[in-house]
Formats: sequence, C-alpha cells, structure tokens
Amino acid sequence: MFAPSGRSGSVGGVLKAPPQRLLLGAGPSPVPDRVLAAMAQPTIGHLDPAFGALMDETAEMLRRTFGTENRATLPLSATGSGGMDALVVNFVEPGDRVGVAVAGLFGERMADALGRAGAEVVRVEAGWGRAVPLERLHEAAGEGLDALVVVHGETSTGMCQPLDGLGEAMHASGGLLLADCVTSLGGQSLSIEDAGIDAAFSGTQKCLNAPPGLAPFTAGERAIAKLEGRAQKPRSWFFDLSLVLGYWNGDSGRAYHHTAPINMVYALHEALELVHEETLAARWERHRVAHESLRRALAPLGIERIAPEGEQLNPLLAVRVPEGVDEAAVRGALLERHGIEISGGLGPFAGRGWRIGVMGIGASPEPQRRLVEALAAELGRDSADSLAALDEGWRTCEHVFAWSSVSSTPA
Repeated sequence: MFAPSGRSGSVGGVLKAPPQRLLLGAGPSPVPDRVLAAMAQPTIGHLDPAFGALMDETAEMLRRTFGTENRATLPLSATGSGGMDALVVNFVEPGDRVGVAVAGLFGERMADALGRAGAEVVRVEAGWGRAVPLERLHEAAGEGLDALVVVHGETSTGMCQPLDGLGEAMHASGGLLLADCVTSLGGQSLSIEDAGIDAAFSGTQKCLNAPPGLAPFTAGERAIAKLEGRAQKPRSWFFDLSLVLGYWNGDSGRAYHHTAPINMVYALHEALELVHEETLAARWERHRVAHESLRRALAPLGIERIAPEGEQLNPLLAVRVPEGVDEAAVRGALLERHGIEISGGLGPFAGRGWRIGVMGIGASPEPQRRLVEALAAELGRDSADSLAALDEGWRTCEHVFAWSSVSSTPA
C-alpha cells in the first residue's frame, strides 16, 4: 500500500503508471480505490437522464455534507479557487463594503479577489497562525458591511476560524456571511445552517478524497436574493450561478450551460457515499483524533504545531521545523526515498514549517505511522516514543478500524 513505483512518462502514446505517492501534504489527498474505480466508469452524455439522476443524488449528498437544505447546492466545474471566484462574482457588487478575515495566504487571496470585484475591502487581520479574534469580526459586522468573508480553514497555517455569532451579526444589519470551507468540509465540525453562513465553497481534493477539479458550492435564500437583485449581471458568464442552476436544478428540464466533467461527478458521488457511510459525526471525531495523535507523535522529534490549542484545523497540521533542519531537503527525501508528500510552509513560515495533511483516508493510523517512521529516519532520531504516542492516541477512536476496511487506498 502506498509503495512508490517507477518513473512516469509515455511510450508510443500510452501513459506509463505515475509513481505511487502517499499524499500527506496540503492537497490533493489520497484517493480511495472505490473513488478511482467510479471515475473509470464509461462516460455518458451530460444531458443524459441517467446522469441527471446522478447529479440529483450528488447534490443531495452535498447538502447533507454542508449541513444545509439550500436548493442551490452543487459541485461547480472548477477547482476550489474557481469556487472562490464564483462566491465573489455572484454575491459582491462594485462599491459593496466587504469585510474579510485575513490571517494567512487564503485570506490574502480573498481580499485580492474582492478588490478586483470593485468592493471596498475592510481587512480584519491577525498574525499568520492565529485566528482573527471574534470580537474584532463582530465589531466589523456592526459597521454596515454588505458582506463578511471568512476562511474557515486556513490551509496556509493550519488555523480554524471560529464563527460563533457572525451569521446573526451580519443578518441583523442585512449583510451576508460568506465562507471558504475548502479544507474544513468533511473533516472539521461545520453546519452551514447552524453557523448562519449564506454561501460557501469547498474543493473535492481535501477531506472528501476525490481528485481535484470540482468545487462544492452552496448558497441560501439571502444570497440568492442578493444575486437576483443585482444592478448588473455577474462579470463572469461561466460562474453566473443563475445560469449554472438552470443546468443543475432540473425541475423543468436541464438547460444546457456547459459540458460537465462527467467522470469527476462519478468520483465525487462515490466519495460522498464514503462520507455518509461513516457518518459526519464519526468522521469529524476521527479527524480530531488523527490530528491530536499525529501532533503528539511528532513532539518527541522536536516538531511542534504552529496553531495554539483551540484554534487548530484538524485536517491540516502545520508545524515548525526543528532548529538546524533543512526543511526542503527533508521534504525532498520523504518524497524520493519514501514516496511520501508533505508541503512546505508559506509566507512567514517558508523554509521554517511543514504542512501535513490529515484528510479523509489520510487521517488514519497506517499512513501516519509511515510518515512518523520516515521523518524519524530522515532526522536521524529514534521513532519508538513517537510511534507509542501515535498508537496511544488512536486507541480512543474505536470505529476507525472497522471503517478503514471499507475505505481502501491505492495499493
């Protein structure tokens, strides 16, 4: 399982098998065999009634995953970055006053996207690795914002942004709460309805364990009302949600909008089946246990988490590299000698941090054991204490062993 193979390439136009990797970076995450097999099913037409039925099932499972009954819930034909663009172009108009929580790279990207949309951007900032204090976000929400955008899971730092009361605060003044849930969906406790989030996007390649290429997206009644009341059409034709929904919500026949990536929808459908076979509550608990077990296992190696207790993003463990260690060299050795991918730090943590994925089937004992053993070997340290800490942590998550038998990973 997860064994590295030979070099990739092609001979006579036939693609040779790419190397097998254990994907424990910031994304993409490992893809289960069941999802790969679903993706390999015969392609049918994007307006075929059989595909329409699959679209409906996929959308319904996405609603359950997001924790919402929003009719406007679907996977956009784009990556998570496309989901960000769709969020902005549909629900932010030129001249809107929009607050954005900035505490890492993806908050910065959101602020940039808002500025490009002609918004008056109100930055509410915290240092990289910390959550933006809720009281400062509540203050901003009370200052007449048209929208407030938060990154629920900041992939650049491993921080999870608390959302308590933000939806109510924005709705009290008639504004929208918008969220980036790329790395949190399916791995961190989240309910769109309970949090009062009006629209959100994610990506398939994180905790859902599908290949990259689709952006799960949801929008509620307040957001749709904002879209319908716009003075001008969204600047993007492709991401205009009013057009895309004519294809995905086929109550009176599906209006052609674009050719959907059929086989990617197959993959997402199967990935969502896996999510709900396990149940969301059990899945969130498994990710919590996986994060804490790995954190404790890395401590004897001198590797410490960046995010403080209570602000950690369970599906992404961002850590400080031990003093004197060449982080890029160790990361390269993990890939070349062990077939394991982890990600380097970004921003102020570039050259000083690693970002380790704890996502989907990557949040389980075997891949974490492989990582700990490989890291200990490359750092020249004994792994016994680390492995003992890892095993002790996993003893508190009894369901994972039964679950892992039906969630196979690439051989």
